[in-house]
Amino acid sequence: METNLILEGFKFMGLGMTTVFVFLLIMILCMNVMSYVIHRFFPEPQVNEDPKLKTQQNNKKIVAAISAAISYHRQG
Repeated sequence: METNLILEGFKFMGLGMTTVFVFLLIMILCMNVMSYVIHRFFPEPQVNEDPKLKTQQNNKKIVAAISAAISYHRQG
């Protein structure tokens, strides 16, 4: 009698684990399809910024910081 209960327990465990595994596979498949559809019909906007302009803005900030540090150092 005990052997049958243990065997039944293993059957239910296998059934439950298989159900969860199949559900996760279906969920991953649906997420991949959804991602493909979203990227297909709603692509990322292409931003064409001038990298030279961005570098100049960063250089202005760096020059201002260096100038402030030198002036602070000279004042004591």
